[in-house]
Amino acid sequence: MLKEDREDREDREDRTAESFTSFVTEFEPRLKLALCAGFGRETGVEAAADALVYGWEHWDRIQDMPNPAGYLWGVGRNRARRLQSRRRRLFESVAVERVPCVEPGLVHALESLSERQRVCVLLIHGFDWTFAEVAGLLGVSLSTVQKHTERGMARLRRSLKIERLRDDH
Repeated sequence: MLKEDREDREDREDRTAESFTSFVTEFEPRLKLALCAGFGRETGVEAAADALVYGWEHWDRIQDMPNPAGYLWGVGRNRARRLQSRRRRLFESVAVERVPCVEPGLVHALESLSERQRVCVLLIHGFDWTFAEVAGLLGVSLSTVQKHTERGMARLRRSLKIERLRDDH
């Protein structure tokens, strides 16, 4: 009986490890990208790693949730907020000579957006995510993502003094 219990436990542990590895393979790059979009590269990478550690430690509960990636986004976001309070800049300044096609005021303008606006704008317009992908990760409706994106883009245009073209979407 003891040998069967040990074998059952080992089988469960193997299935858990396989399940988590599959989840990480699929969602880790997107989670990291989303956290970096919201909190900058250094904080985003660290927060994503911390969220995945938490995910592994609690995978038996998290894997059955309707949106495990969205839940870990929340874990990572909370960790990033704590880390961010100790750091000053979200994004590194870009030297215009190094990247001549970057608007010099873009870094400051992005930092002035709310966290949700920044994440939505960067993921949709910077990394070609769909509204549905962003909504799924953030655990919000499509209309919420659309509003954050529209408001974020409007604020960027005002901040950078860019007029919207008539046929611009």
